[in-house]
Amino acid sequence: MQTAFTNMCERMGHSQELSEFKHGTAIGCHLCNKSIHEISLLLNIQWSTVSGIITKWKQLGTTATQPRLTGQGQRMLKHAVRQLSAKSIAKDLQTSCGLQSSTTAVHGELLVMGFHG
Repeated sequence: MQTAFTNMCERMGHSQELSEFKHGTAIGCHLCNKSIHEISLLLNIQWSTVSGIITKWKQLGTTATQPRLTGQGQRMLKHAVRQLSAKSIAKDLQTSCGLQSSTTAVHGELLVMGFHG
């Protein structure tokens, strides 16, 4: 049964998390060669949600919600990033990924991401 809050959330583009059963059903339908559109209609969920479930399952082998960094973990990550220089990040991108990026471009992107030096 939908409540006024549920209706409001859906209109705003925010809906509640899908049950594990719906996730499993979407994967089962996918394994039975149903199209994303067919699964979407069958489960009454958006095709983009179905696509995301299938993609996550293919990449991670699960549809379970993955843990996120919170509190102390976020602070530790920010501290670690602040210890790096834009020059070393640009060099690492070139070495490990083959991406050409100038120190200035890396610095600018870090500023956009909220890392102020």
